[in-house]
Amino acid sequence: MLVSCVAYQDGTKVGDITPGQIPEYLRRPHCFVWVALHDPDAGELAEMQKAFDLHPLAVEDAVVGHQRPKVEEYGDSLFAILHLVEPAGEDYRVGELAVFAGPNFVVSVRNRAQRGFAEVRARCEREPKLLRQGPGFVLYAIIDAVVDRYFPILDNLEDELDAVEQRIFAPEGAPRDNIEALYAIKQRLMVMKHAVAPLLEGVSNLSGARVPVLCTKITEYFRDIYDHLQRLNQTADSIRDTIATAISVNLSMVTLQENETMKRLAAYAALLAVPTMIAGIYGMNFEHMPELKWHYGYAASLLFMGAIDVLLYYRFKRTKWL
Repeated sequence: MLVSCVAYQDGTKVGDITPGQIPEYLRRPHCFVWVALHDPDAGELAEMQKAFDLHPLAVEDAVVGHQRPKVEEYGDSLFAILHLVEPAGEDYRVGELAVFAGPNFVVSVRNRAQRGFAEVRARCEREPKLLRQGPGFVLYAIIDAVVDRYFPILDNLEDELDAVEQRIFAPEGAPRDNIEALYAIKQRLMVMKHAVAPLLEGVSNLSGARVPVLCTKITEYFRDIYDHLQRLNQTADSIRDTIATAISVNLSMVTLQENETMKRLAAYAALLAVPTMIAGIYGMNFEHMPELKWHYGYAASLLFMGAIDVLLYYRFKRTKWL
């Protein structure tokens, strides 16, 4: 579906145009065309390929989808794949954005994602001096918008992890629920890691020693994106390490709880063992046993068993077995 097709000249919007008018505006000096597509069919992409002479391998990646984030150079044009991560309940919806950028055109192809980039177009139109740099600045603005959307997602993951860590040390904590919550956070974190880490290399090529012609005048802007991606990647690594530590601590807490339970069971078993032993001895019915004929023997044996249990209970309490 065609979302928009707009022509710009010298950093100023000329107006909305139809796909049939694209060749006319491509021939104008200092003019470029920005086309936005959402879940296009093969026919629409074929029309754009013909209008802008897009590389067939790049078009194939945009059609097939499920690509790794990357930035590739095709002659004097650039092709970028970005992952669009959108919260969907307790999980993430992962879409893709393919961006074709050439000397006089930008084509963005959004697949399997709801949120568009109208605010990016508005931002570019508010900055005509930068927009005068052409498609290179538009490419920067799009990548910058995608990267900025990653920050609140990672912040939410950190908040969820903090909540689980607090539950680990709570007296009423449920270890199994904590493990499940930690693994759920880890799975969502890997979605973000797969979106951020591969993009680092691609963006570094736009601000390093060998910069494509399209980006030569705005390398500092791509360097800013690279810094943001570094922060995101480091945050993701930190969260991953914290999750591993939390899982280890949770398992240790389970072991401690089991040890405490075993100590209590052992203490109660000892409290029952002594009376059971004494009663067992006097239950053997030998003829010659002390105190069998004593009038107070029954009461004395009960009192003796009770005294031993009280002593044992006091000792177990002092050692915190009970």
